[in-house]
Amino acid sequence: MPKVSQAPPHVLPKEVEVGRLLFDVENPRLTSGDGQRGELDVLTTLWREMAVDEVADSIAANGFFREEPLIGIPEKANAPDSPNSRYFVVEGNRRLAAVRLLLDENLRQRVGASTIPNLSDTVRRQIETLPVAVYPKREMLWAFLGFRHINGPKPWDSLSKAQYVARIYEGKLGLTLDQIASQIGDRHATVKRLYRGYTLLRQAETQAGFERDDAESSRFYFSHLYTAADQTEFQKFLGISDVSSLKKNPVPRSKLQQLGLLLMWLYGSRQKGRPPLVQAQYPDLNVLRYVISTKAGVDALKAGLDLERAHQVALGDSERFREAMVRAKDDLVLASGTVLLGYKGESDLMTMGEQTVQLSTDILDTMRKRTSTKQSK
Repeated sequence: MPKVSQAPPHVLPKEVEVGRLLFDVENPRLTSGDGQRGELDVLTTLWREMAVDEVADSIAANGFFREEPLIGIPEKANAPDSPNSRYFVVEGNRRLAAVRLLLDENLRQRVGASTIPNLSDTVRRQIETLPVAVYPKREMLWAFLGFRHINGPKPWDSLSKAQYVARIYEGKLGLTLDQIASQIGDRHATVKRLYRGYTLLRQAETQAGFERDDAESSRFYFSHLYTAADQTEFQKFLGISDVSSLKKNPVPRSKLQQLGLLLMWLYGSRQKGRPPLVQAQYPDLNVLRYVISTKAGVDALKAGLDLERAHQVALGDSERFREAMVRAKDDLVLASGTVLLGYKGESDLMTMGEQTVQLSTDILDTMRKRTSTKQSK
């Protein structure tokens, strides 16, 4: 296994013409890593989703801060460096996108970047070349990038982090998840949690009929899935464990239907007209965790009940009765403390009080009869 370190060796940056700089086809925020998306597609994604306009405004006003060079690798491995060599930018794609758009009016029109500011001649000349620290191969940078974007100062979104972990773990370096975690300074099992969630998402998409584009929300909250996948109740529902979930396709074939259902409950389905049950991770995910731990709760969800109603079904009569009694007592304690100043002689409140006494008496009589019956057996 190659020796890796958190910080790559220092490389002096060199000036490279913008036309020889390429967007990174393996950046998890920009592509699926298969290298199939074109430059225009990647640039459009950057413009629409990653606030490139803010970067462009800064560069137009202040120029490119050469104290923070881009980081690149050669387009062709082991090829000799030459004045025509091209480089994938593995760190700094937003800045490269801003510069490309600032310099090219035709590109702005194709992307729909109508808010790009005009450049002074001085700034235009300054950004025709950019400083790039070029490293021989990507493997020299994985730990640095992982630390920077997973635990470090410029975090990616959780799904991008998970895709990056999967790419490193399943790649050619032969690293374990523990080794990856150690290299990037992860002391909270974040690497394992991200990978566990990603394997479930990937299997749901390839084997359980889930489509990310079908999710109800325009934003995909991957953290819902990797948080759930870390909890015993969800693992049992899917037929996985802490250990077995850390492999490709962890969910057994007999549980693939449950995997598809869980993803639909977490994210909804526009085609089926089903809103997500988890609107916010707290408290909805905890409620869902309890519901799927009971057969009655799962049946209620399958029948299309919303999360609150399914929770009541999962609780059962015994637990619902206990909760109702606790709430009733708390409310009566509050009423007792406010009756002197809060009651003004309203007749409807008097009637309500009398009905409450009658209901309390009826409930207490039933409880006493049940207790007497049990004691006589």
